[in-house]
Amino acid sequence: MAAKIGSYGNIAFVVTPKVIRTFRELTRSSASRWADHEIMLKKPKSQFLGPGLDTVTFTMYFAAWHGTNPRKEMDKLVDWDRKGKAGALTIGGKKLGVGLWVVTGLEQAWTHVDNRGNLLSGTINITLKEYVK
Repeated sequence: MAAKIGSYGNIAFVVTPKVIRTFRELTRSSASRWADHEIMLKKPKSQFLGPGLDTVTFTMYFAAWHGTNPRKEMDKLVDWDRKGKAGALTIGGKKLGVGLWVVTGLEQAWTHVDNRGNLLSGTINITLKEYVK
Protein backbone atom coordinates (compact mmCIF):
# COMPACT_ATOMS: atom_id res chain seq x y z
CA MET A 1 0.00 0.00 0.00
CA ALA A 2 1.58 3.28 -1.16
CA ALA A 3 1.40 6.49 0.80
CA LYS A 4 2.22 9.76 -0.94
CA ILE A 5 3.18 12.18 1.79
CA GLY A 6 3.77 15.15 -0.46
CA SER A 7 6.25 16.56 -2.97
CA TYR A 8 8.73 19.27 -3.82
CA GLY A 9 8.30 20.04 -7.50
CA ASN A 10 8.53 16.67 -9.29
CA ILE A 11 10.24 14.94 -6.35
CA ALA A 12 7.61 12.89 -4.56
CA PHE A 13 7.82 12.02 -0.88
CA VAL A 14 6.57 8.42 -0.76
CA VAL A 15 6.64 5.36 1.42
CA THR A 16 5.83 2.05 -0.24
CA PRO A 17 6.86 -1.55 0.46
CA LYS A 18 9.59 -1.12 -2.18
CA VAL A 19 10.61 2.58 -1.99
CA ILE A 20 11.19 4.99 0.87
CA ARG A 21 11.78 8.59 -0.23
CA THR A 22 10.65 10.95 2.47
CA PHE A 23 11.84 13.65 4.86
CA ARG A 24 12.30 14.09 8.58
CA GLU A 25 12.74 16.99 10.97
CA LEU A 26 10.97 19.59 8.83
CA THR A 27 11.25 23.08 10.30
CA ARG A 28 9.44 26.12 8.92
CA SER A 29 10.56 29.65 9.84
CA SER A 30 8.74 32.89 9.13
CA ALA A 31 9.28 36.50 10.08
CA SER A 32 7.49 39.71 9.19
CA ARG A 33 9.28 42.74 7.76
CA TRP A 34 9.59 45.94 9.80
CA ALA A 35 11.30 49.31 9.27
CA ASP A 36 12.39 51.64 12.06
CA HIS A 37 12.18 55.38 11.35
CA GLU A 38 14.50 57.57 13.35
CA ILE A 39 12.86 60.47 15.20
CA MET A 40 15.00 63.32 16.55
CA LEU A 41 15.30 63.10 20.38
CA LYS A 42 12.70 60.31 20.55
CA LYS A 43 12.55 56.59 20.16
CA PRO A 44 12.27 55.31 16.58
CA LYS A 45 8.83 54.51 15.18
CA SER A 46 8.33 51.03 13.79
CA GLN A 47 6.35 50.42 10.62
CA PHE A 48 5.02 47.06 9.49
CA LEU A 49 6.07 46.46 5.88
CA GLY A 50 4.41 43.09 5.38
CA PRO A 51 5.17 39.40 5.59
CA GLY A 52 8.65 38.10 4.90
CA LEU A 53 9.69 35.04 2.94
CA ASP A 54 9.47 31.75 4.83
CA THR A 55 12.23 29.18 4.92
CA VAL A 56 11.93 25.42 5.35
CA THR A 57 14.65 22.97 6.30
CA PHE A 58 14.46 19.19 6.37
CA THR A 59 16.58 16.08 5.99
CA MET A 60 16.11 13.30 3.48
CA TYR A 61 17.64 9.84 3.91
CA PHE A 62 18.33 7.64 0.90
CA ALA A 63 19.44 4.01 0.92
CA ALA A 64 19.85 1.49 -1.88
CA TRP A 65 18.16 -1.12 0.32
CA HIS A 66 15.09 1.16 0.50
CA GLY A 67 14.66 1.13 -3.27
CA THR A 68 16.45 4.37 -4.19
CA ASN A 69 19.71 5.27 -5.85
CA PRO A 70 21.10 7.74 -3.29
CA ARG A 71 23.48 9.43 -5.73
CA LYS A 72 20.77 10.01 -8.35
CA GLU A 73 18.34 11.28 -5.70
CA MET A 74 20.88 13.76 -4.35
CA ASP A 75 21.92 14.81 -7.85
CA LYS A 76 18.29 15.77 -8.62
CA LEU A 77 18.33 18.20 -5.72
CA VAL A 78 21.75 19.56 -6.68
CA ASP A 79 20.37 20.16 -10.18
CA TRP A 80 17.40 22.11 -8.75
CA ASP A 81 19.84 24.19 -6.70
CA ARG A 82 22.29 24.92 -9.53
CA LYS A 83 19.58 25.83 -12.02
CA GLY A 84 17.56 27.96 -9.60
CA LYS A 85 14.42 25.92 -10.25
CA ALA A 86 11.33 26.81 -8.26
CA GLY A 87 8.70 24.25 -7.29
CA ALA A 88 5.65 23.88 -5.13
CA LEU A 89 6.11 22.28 -1.71
CA THR A 90 3.11 20.15 -0.78
CA ILE A 91 2.65 18.13 2.40
CA GLY A 92 -0.50 16.13 3.11
CA GLY A 93 -2.23 17.47 0.00
CA LYS A 94 -1.80 21.12 1.07
CA LYS A 95 0.69 23.63 -0.32
CA LEU A 96 3.03 25.33 2.09
CA GLY A 97 3.44 29.08 1.60
CA VAL A 98 1.83 31.35 -0.95
CA GLY A 99 4.19 30.73 -3.84
CA LEU A 100 6.92 28.38 -4.93
CA TRP A 101 10.14 27.37 -3.18
CA VAL A 102 13.79 27.43 -4.28
CA VAL A 103 16.77 25.54 -2.90
CA THR A 104 19.16 27.88 -1.08
CA GLY A 105 21.35 25.27 0.57
CA LEU A 106 22.25 21.59 0.46
CA GLU A 107 24.52 19.55 2.70
CA GLN A 108 25.25 15.93 1.81
CA ALA A 109 26.57 13.16 4.05
CA TRP A 110 27.62 9.96 2.31
CA THR A 111 27.33 7.35 5.05
CA HIS A 112 27.93 4.11 3.13
CA VAL A 113 30.03 3.75 -0.04
CA ASP A 114 30.91 0.35 -1.50
CA ASN A 115 34.34 -0.84 -2.69
CA ARG A 116 33.63 0.53 -6.19
CA GLY A 117 32.70 4.03 -5.05
CA ASN A 118 28.94 3.55 -5.34
CA LEU A 119 26.95 5.53 -2.81
CA LEU A 120 24.74 3.08 -0.91
CA SER A 121 23.22 5.39 1.68
CA GLY A 122 23.35 8.98 2.79
CA THR A 123 21.47 12.02 3.95
CA ILE A 124 20.94 15.45 2.49
CA ASN A 125 19.96 18.51 4.51
CA ILE A 126 17.87 20.88 2.41
CA THR A 127 17.07 24.54 2.91
CA LEU A 128 14.26 26.03 0.83
CA LYS A 129 13.20 29.67 0.60
CA GLU A 130 9.79 30.86 -0.45
CA TYR A 131 9.77 32.35 -3.95
CA VAL A 132 6.96 34.70 -4.95
CA LYS A 133 6.63 35.75 -8.60
